[in-house]
Amino acid sequence: MSIRLVLFMFLALFVFGCSKETKEETAAVEDHSATASRDTGAQAHGTGENAQGGRSALDDPNSPLATRVIYFEFDSSEVLPQYRSVVEVHARYLASNPSTVVTLEGHADERGSREYNLALGERRANAVKSQMTLLGAGDRQIKVVSYGEERPALEGHDEAAWSKNRRVELRY
Repeated sequence: MSIRLVLFMFLALFVFGCSKETKEETAAVEDHSATASRDTGAQAHGTGENAQGGRSALDDPNSPLATRVIYFEFDSSEVLPQYRSVVEVHARYLASNPSTVVTLEGHADERGSREYNLALGERRANAVKSQMTLLGAGDRQIKVVSYGEERPALEGHDEAAWSKNRRVELRY
């Protein structure tokens, strides 16, 4: 009985600590990303501008960096083969722009407990982070946050909605 109580208290502190950190980190990343997008996006093209008239690589809808959602299978944190190239492109961008910071937001569908889904979202985001750091991105450039089932991309109680909610979003 006391082990369950200790475990519950630990999880409650963890969730409380993550939610408090998330707001501060998100604000800091959003403030930093506006200038980082302008400065570092131009560096990625080497000219200061691209063919879009000054739009950075992060803002260019035709850039491979425009894909910022990685989807997962049910109850899995394994990055699927079709998303490895997305992870690679973002890792290369981060490696060539060391002042840029990205937040990886892990999500889960509504099935499972709140605590389980928070942990699953974190495992998914950490799986993407691990691949990015192996491909050259700096550990300090990548922040991880999990929202579990709290921020669904699509409302619904079927596989069509669930498949869109099992994801990691990259936020610059």
